[in-house]
Amino acid sequence: MTTSRRNFLRLTGGAAIAAGLAACGTSGPQSSGGSTGGTNGGGGGGGATYWFLTGQPQQAIREAQVKRFNDANSGSQLKTTEFQNDAFKQKIKTAIGAGQAPTLIWGWGGGGLKSYVDANQVEDLTSWFGENAELKNGIFPSAFGAASVGGKIYAMPVETTTPIVLYWNKKVFEKVGAEPPKSWGDIMDLVPKFNEQNIAPFSLGGQSRWTNMMWLEFLYDRIGGPEVFQAIYDGQPDAWNDPSSIKALTEVQNLVKANGFIKGFSSITADSNADQALLYTGKAAMMLHGAWTYGGMKADGGDFVTGGHLGYMNFPPVDGGKGDPSNTVGNPGQYLSISSKASDAEKETAKKFLANNTLDEASVEEWVKSGNIPVVKSAKDKLSSVSDANDKAWLEFVYDTSANAKTFSQSWDQALSPAAAETLLDNIAKLFQLSVTPQQFASNMNAVIGK
Repeated sequence: MTTSRRNFLRLTGGAAIAAGLAACGTSGPQSSGGSTGGTNGGGGGGGATYWFLTGQPQQAIREAQVKRFNDANSGSQLKTTEFQNDAFKQKIKTAIGAGQAPTLIWGWGGGGLKSYVDANQVEDLTSWFGENAELKNGIFPSAFGAASVGGKIYAMPVETTTPIVLYWNKKVFEKVGAEPPKSWGDIMDLVPKFNEQNIAPFSLGGQSRWTNMMWLEFLYDRIGGPEVFQAIYDGQPDAWNDPSSIKALTEVQNLVKANGFIKGFSSITADSNADQALLYTGKAAMMLHGAWTYGGMKADGGDFVTGGHLGYMNFPPVDGGKGDPSNTVGNPGQYLSISSKASDAEKETAKKFLANNTLDEASVEEWVKSGNIPVVKSAKDKLSSVSDANDKAWLEFVYDTSANAKTFSQSWDQALSPAAAETLLDNIAKLFQLSVTPQQFASNMNAVIGK
């Protein structure tokens, strides 16, 4: 079992959430092909087409949504084609480029959506959301950031939210006589305390690079506020050279120099879940990672989760920083857009599906049963059905973090263009290896800004 930011939370045990047992493995090379009346895109008549990913439990939930829609709309059927992750990425890119996109385009928002918008491939849904205010107001406001380009909404946030979380091992903290950090200063003070006990302050799967990126995402927000990365996302010249950017880059190198991360972190991969194991075996005291790792630690960590030894919190503030401490980063949701090439009838069918079947009560209940928090406020009402106390507390934390975030910044490598994202990951690795200075990092990134 491996970790993926784009897979869903996996919870084990507990009858109320038994459906969440299998949630990994959506990236194999084989494709399942169409399963409910596949099409090559474009649609026809009064119906519409919808391509989405395989992998449980999300696949079954999506199929159930389509079935409910088709059962209620005999004159405007929705036809689907299902793909595994990598096959989908290639197929959807080719189809959109050829003007053969499905009516409903599933995606992760951010930089990918912006490329569709720039090419006039997707519908502007701003006025539609204005006409459907109740639907819009029921969705976490923070989920709309990655759905918007230039102040307009081009996708509907759907499915689930997965913020990045600061985890800690309660048994290790008790052993050292330490308290969870309430500020960045506390984090730096904890580093020598754990090192003196031969316990790594932080676990980190640094070979994966995006794991390191999570540190910068939070430090940029806490020091300079979300406006710093927004300027980068907007392509403003020299935006990486903002004073808050340089300070954030400097702070993370200060943590590296203080031996804040486990020795050899740059050779540890997150895909093997080795970073999680370091936390639940007590070799590391803390770990910054996605909400999707809870299920893995529960499955593989013995009584670490079930025994109540896992602590978690939102990233603490930095003294003097501008960022609101309620802000979070990670994956605010998944997204559905409507192809601008579809006919008017197809677009109407797609809008009817978006409004009535993607975040309806049945979908919300199924997502919660699978161990996930969907991107709607009504999910709160479903949490009382979770019988396991640890799981319930965890899901309430994820809900509150996502629902109350003033800003939910999308993971940078998803928010930026593929070319800029690769340069970013390369330079982040060098930053953590202390082979580039903060100023060199900023210069390297400014060279690809907006590209």
